[in-house]
Amino acid sequence: MAAKLMNIQTQHNATDLVDSFSRTISYLRLSLTDRCNLRCRYCMPDDKGEGLQMLRHEDLLSYEELLHVVNIVVGMGMNKLRLTGGEPLVRKGVMGFISSLSAIEGLEEIRLTTNGVLLGEKAAGLYDAGIRKLNISLDTMRPERFKAITGVDLFHKVWQGIETARELGFDIKLNVVAMKGVNDDEFVDFAKLAVENPFQVRFIEFMPVGNDSTWDKGSYLSSKELREIIGGMGELEPLPGCRMDGPARVYSLRMENGNSGKVGFISPISHHFCDTCNRLRLTSAGTLRACLLHDREADLKSLLRQGASDEELRSLIRQTILDKPKGHTLADDPAHCSGQMSRIGG
Repeated sequence: MAAKLMNIQTQHNATDLVDSFSRTISYLRLSLTDRCNLRCRYCMPDDKGEGLQMLRHEDLLSYEELLHVVNIVVGMGMNKLRLTGGEPLVRKGVMGFISSLSAIEGLEEIRLTTNGVLLGEKAAGLYDAGIRKLNISLDTMRPERFKAITGVDLFHKVWQGIETARELGFDIKLNVVAMKGVNDDEFVDFAKLAVENPFQVRFIEFMPVGNDSTWDKGSYLSSKELREIIGGMGELEPLPGCRMDGPARVYSLRMENGNSGKVGFISPISHHFCDTCNRLRLTSAGTLRACLLHDREADLKSLLRQGASDEELRSLIRQTILDKPKGHTLADDPAHCSGQMSRIGG
């Protein structure tokens, strides 16, 4: 399947990936599925999943279609890819797909975002397929609270997966959604993890995404408040920006005993990073989305299945990039983003 796709080549113009605000879009976030084995309150708030309209298998882009699109965007100059969901590891055949992605010349980095439930059994296969960087979502280290947040009692399985990935040598970032009254009494414990382990812990402001979001002002904590909490543990020293850090502002947390670790803060509401955003999203429904927090989308799937030429596909991708908004307006209008987080790919 992938052999002939690996030969897709195109001359890319340096301006193909530059939007109307002079940002170069070099990074595609690819949602493989809207299905998930958890029901986190901020992503799939209905505990039983009732009312959520899940995509049929035929509504997803096939792996061959996805490889075709990735080859095109890499040919245009994109060099970084993140696989998301839903939970990407629940989609059948994902290992073979990742192996095919790893063979694409010019694709410098493939990172996977996962909830960790299947990581213990799939980590070795992911490593063999070419993945080296993992973002793992974990909002609590208390098993009973994990069940309350996610709807399932699987904390120990997730933690086993994290330990397995660490032993295999993955570059790991733990993503913690900060929610007042939910997990705010664990932030210090999470920061200690960063000091005691070779991975970065990143605290993410709770965002109002989706019509059924459980977000409210009472549960929101700003990154400034988070830094004040973590700063009470030791010295926070900002680290020089790195393009691979994405939207996170990363600090070295140095303790009195000399030990240190890396913690990051992602501030989509209090200090949004729109001015430096380099992302384009391909949702699990096959639509291109230039901004996570803006509902405008372009229907790439229909064009692809109508037999469009590669140049027509490139044209739609270029137009989506040009239509990328200067920034979101969540601070003024929390209802502005009505999309389903599990389908968009976070």
